[in-house]
Amino acid sequence: MNPDISVLIVSFNTRETLRRCLQILRETSNDVSYETIVIDNASRDSSADMVASEFPEVVLIRSSENLGFAAANNRGFEIAQGNYIALLNSDAFLSPKALRTALNYLQQHPRAALVGAKLTGSQGEWQPSARMIPNILDHVFTLSGLSAKYPNSRLFGRIDRTWANPDADAKVDWVPGAFSLIRRSVLDKIGLFDECFFLYYEEVDLCLRIQQAGYEVWYLPEIVVIHLGGESSKTLTLEGEHSLSNSGVQISLWQIRSALLFHHKNFGKTETWLWWQIEYRWHQLRAWKNRVKQPTKAAYSQHFCQLLRQAWQDTQGGAISPPRPW
Repeated sequence: MNPDISVLIVSFNTRETLRRCLQILRETSNDVSYETIVIDNASRDSSADMVASEFPEVVLIRSSENLGFAAANNRGFEIAQGNYIALLNSDAFLSPKALRTALNYLQQHPRAALVGAKLTGSQGEWQPSARMIPNILDHVFTLSGLSAKYPNSRLFGRIDRTWANPDADAKVDWVPGAFSLIRRSVLDKIGLFDECFFLYYEEVDLCLRIQQAGYEVWYLPEIVVIHLGGESSKTLTLEGEHSLSNSGVQISLWQIRSALLFHHKNFGKTETWLWWQIEYRWHQLRAWKNRVKQPTKAAYSQHFCQLLRQAWQDTQGGAISPPRPW
């Protein structure tokens, strides 16, 4: 008999967090029928060997190259036996009955195709978990700092719904890929992840296609998932133009490429160009403003402009995806 749920976990150099993730999955999910599929993206830290040795019940796919998030999950989709597909990051840890709660909701709400959880950090700090499809105005609000300054505003706080009660169920545009449960029949109808996205925006694109097909995406705060965030990215050796943010993790050439690809695919050339121009001119302005008194900030903005130019060139303005692996 096929399991109710196939849990897909993409692994890239996160052996210790992956071990904890799988242990917690075992401990919290014995109230539901599930299988676990780990797709290892050519890890260098013996992650795959650890899974094979310590979790023999797990179906292990060893990729010879880093496929990225979308393509790796698609390899798992192809062999999954469950009627529902759970996406779980290797640095995400389920609370008790998480899978059961998500499964019950989808079984009771036929228009819901995907549900997500309330994400928190290791100390219980809130992470954006119920989000809206970004538009040009949101982009301006985020860059200008208005979203951060006025989080309770329905206008300025729209993109991350910072105005909303985080403990209330909500129909949303998309939820992060750290955890979600997806109705398999809907995936069969709309297709899997778009593999033009190596990392970032693949779940936004999938959720948008779900809604375009007439289904719903829901945020369920009764499901709590601890999400460390950025564990795979921390293992990368990124130099020069390939790394840019205060943490060295979240903002990167990959993210800019994916943003261009997403906007071009879903909103066309003009909006993609406008998105890029707003980002580029903003950082040009910051570089000019800080050139004398804050040269470090000026250099940061100049570096970001370089990244934007490269990403535009690499993707031909969002029209093509560079060859994998990025």
